[in-house]
Amino acid sequence: MSRNSDVVVIGGGPAGSFAALKLAQMNVDVTLYEEHGDIGIPSHCAGHLSIGGLNRLGMFPLPEEIVENTFSRATFYSPNCKQFSVRLERPATCAVNRALFDQYISRLAQDAGANVCLNSRVKSLTFDNNIVNGVTVKHNNQTVKTRARMVIDGEGISSRLLREVGLQGLNRQMLVNGIEAEVENTKNIDLDSVELYFGSEYAPGFYAWLIPKKDGKAKVGLAAKTGNPKTCFEKLMTRHPVASAKLQNSRVVRTVLHPITLGGPAPKSFSNGFLAVGDAASQVKSTTGGGVIFGMTCAAIAAQVTSEAIERDDFSSEFLSTYQKRCGEALGFDVRTMIRMRKTLDAMSDEKLDRLTDMCARLGLEKTLRSVNDIDLQGRALLHVLRSPRMLTALGYFLLTYLIGNP
Repeated sequence: MSRNSDVVVIGGGPAGSFAALKLAQMNVDVTLYEEHGDIGIPSHCAGHLSIGGLNRLGMFPLPEEIVENTFSRATFYSPNCKQFSVRLERPATCAVNRALFDQYISRLAQDAGANVCLNSRVKSLTFDNNIVNGVTVKHNNQTVKTRARMVIDGEGISSRLLREVGLQGLNRQMLVNGIEAEVENTKNIDLDSVELYFGSEYAPGFYAWLIPKKDGKAKVGLAAKTGNPKTCFEKLMTRHPVASAKLQNSRVVRTVLHPITLGGPAPKSFSNGFLAVGDAASQVKSTTGGGVIFGMTCAAIAAQVTSEAIERDDFSSEFLSTYQKRCGEALGFDVRTMIRMRKTLDAMSDEKLDRLTDMCARLGLEKTLRSVNDIDLQGRALLHVLRSPRMLTALGYFLLTYLIGNP
């Protein structure tokens, strides 16, 4: 199981496996350690991904068995069930089976030459003169140390190893608690539309979602900043004026609880011999909580910087800071825009969300948004639609709400 490598990657999620894939494609000797017996299990994500983002990563089209549905429409319900729908010119998102998706990336990495070790939990990092030089791994009942010239941490939201190198962990004030379920026996669901439900009674501090699958099942979930997400989920299923009509007779096949970080990327995700990617570095959209595309984007950058570090034989924090700089160049504007949008949404009462939703519908904003084709780069998408007077009016209200706060 244990072997010395040029690079150790921790965690077989999309970010970790994609980093391993990119490194293997550059002929770097890389070993990935995954603590579970199967890649992608348990799944902690709805798997609702941007087709544009997958295209940028060279990951679309995906194998048919991975894609559960595609969508060109989103329907938003305000706290008082005011409705606003957007239908795009072409499918912009897809629902994927996250276990199969994660396994697909891992398999590509192995085919490219990466070594993947399952049932292997990285317990700690090892150091030499304050430089990370490997990991301690527990495989079944055996604990061993393995050396590496670089370590890439894709362990997920715990950020446990980030703190080992003295870096700041996640902003706990910007965490929401999520619950994700798969249900069957739904009623009257538009297979082409993702539905989003807002309101403090059902998802305080965030929103709930319904993502239909072509097999008649659906992915239903929510996240909440306060309260018990299980209680909120039960209320959504049985009492929400719109959602309950579609879900109250549904059978829940599985549920999983998971935290979501909305605070934006970690202020520093590099140290001597160490980089962090994905949820470990909080590379997550503050607006939606989606992190797969952002995490994989940064993982590709981490792989490139790591390859350059090996060529230069320079694993210093000074050189590896290039990673953070390049991630900022790729995503920084969009990240900053989404953080501002999240703060504005957090400042809005249910009444204001009702009025904003109603105003978007009355302004005919769906016509302006129809040409949006990338839901990940939301800052750039906003610039694209700001040419519309309708959008300027809506944005003005949005910003005014942030400045004056709640009534």
